[in-house]
Amino acid sequence: MQRFSPGDPIVLREIWDGRIWGAFPAIVVEDERDVFVNLVPAGVTTVRATGDDGSPLRLPAERWSLARTPWARWRVLAFSFAGERYAVLLFWNEPDDSFLGYYVNVETNLGRTPIGFDYVDHLLDVVIPADRSEWSWKDEDELDVAVARGIYTAEDAAAFRSAGERGLRRVLDGAPPFDRDWSDWRPDPAWPTPTLPDGWDRV
Repeated sequence: MQRFSPGDPIVLREIWDGRIWGAFPAIVVEDERDVFVNLVPAGVTTVRATGDDGSPLRLPAERWSLARTPWARWRVLAFSFAGERYAVLLFWNEPDDSFLGYYVNVETNLGRTPIGFDYVDHLLDVVIPADRSEWSWKDEDELDVAVARGIYTAEDAAAFRSAGERGLRRVLDGAPPFDRDWSDWRPDPAWPTPTLPDGWDRV
């Protein structure tokens, strides 16, 4: 498929068992052979999986519906690398525009679609503060529950942890593109505010 251009609006869709689990309108920042970079601005409307009672779901279930949810607090710049099963997300706090740090999201490689990209989230994450002085795993408990329920295997979990460790090393070692200070990065003011496009709900 043809590559996207900087400023193009797209949709990032999280898929589970052939169905949409979440959808995020985004803006393309860079679309190259070895790296894809996108922006999810604060204030966009996302779609997230919810249970029968309307509460957000953290783990796949037999039944779920989709609810529109505002993405209000953060601006997120995400880097996905060819052949790697993780993305590195950079967060800014929208109210004061302060840089919060890095987040390694363990996930499948992005699958290109006519309207954006699809992926499967693997629950496990790594949180790294802005000064990169420390780090911590996030959602290990959810991954443990997913393994206990048979959603993932113990071998899957080990592979997810390995992917998270590779993403962590990329950030802590200052490997490109994290060999520069991103804290002052700002989106092009000419870029549109993305919305979920027609056909976002068709897999």
